[in-house]
Amino acid sequence: MTRYGSFPGTRPRRLRTTPAMRRMVAETRLHPADFILPAFVREGISEPVPISAMPGVVQHTRDSLKKAAVEALEAGVSGIMLFGVPEDANKDALGTAGTDPDGILQVALRDVRAEVGDELLVMSDLCLDEFTDHGHCGVLDAQGRVDNDATLERYAEMAQVQADAGAHVVGPSGMMDGQVGVIRDALDQIGREDVAILAYTVKYSSAFFGPFREAVASSLKGDRKTYQQDPANARESLRELALDLEEGADMVMVKPAGPYLDILAKVADASDVPVVAYQISGEYSMVEAAAEKGWIDRDKAIMETLTGIKRAGAQNILTYWATEAAQRLR
Repeated sequence: MTRYGSFPGTRPRRLRTTPAMRRMVAETRLHPADFILPAFVREGISEPVPISAMPGVVQHTRDSLKKAAVEALEAGVSGIMLFGVPEDANKDALGTAGTDPDGILQVALRDVRAEVGDELLVMSDLCLDEFTDHGHCGVLDAQGRVDNDATLERYAEMAQVQADAGAHVVGPSGMMDGQVGVIRDALDQIGREDVAILAYTVKYSSAFFGPFREAVASSLKGDRKTYQQDPANARESLRELALDLEEGADMVMVKPAGPYLDILAKVADASDVPVVAYQISGEYSMVEAAAEKGWIDRDKAIMETLTGIKRAGAQNILTYWATEAAQRLR
């Protein structure tokens, strides 16, 4: 065998030799504008309340929420997604606090919008689960099942109230069939054609939502397997995508992110609108817990997980590390 030069002649390691070389050939780059910060605002508290299952994350007061929004803006984060946490006494079967103009979420939307204007996208979770005394994402029928079409009526009202409170973007997360179309119609009827819809297009019934239950003081009884997707299935994700795009979704989301990178890649390949992924509470808490034990390097693990999500096809990422990661990148 004739050899030309040393063997092997092809050495991929040449492009890994120094930090400068690795930086130059990197295929995926994170930027502060990639990130959206999820934030919780709780009714009836005077100081932020730490969430024990999510070290470093709190239920905000109205004042501390405004400060968090400004901090995210200054770090270069693109948006803040708000979740309201009402007092238990204000929860009921229909989640009426979620459509009360003076409910905690609507008040917080007005607060944050007044603080940041149009410089930071103010986004709103559009779902009933935080506001119902049964913890489900919709209205229940006489048999205790989530009534899809009755729930859509509540979502339409919720969209209008959130838009009036200042939301730039609404995020319907309940996985009701037809929710995007109904919400688009409801917004257009009140002249809110400029309010965008970030559709929770692919939302799996996941064990990784666990810490979020504490974050929103969930009253959930049972589970959400009849309306959230089965982790065993992939094809229905593309079906959900096609339906949401047809109904007018401006952006689409895959949730959770890390355990479903294959789904994220499929959705990104098929979508002609921006694709977002939500790095959820359980993903966050696992890294924080392992780092607390000294088992992993926290900072490196954070950036690696975010890079993997973007590499799989996400244009934007909801992450509880949004401000921290953005500050680091700057």
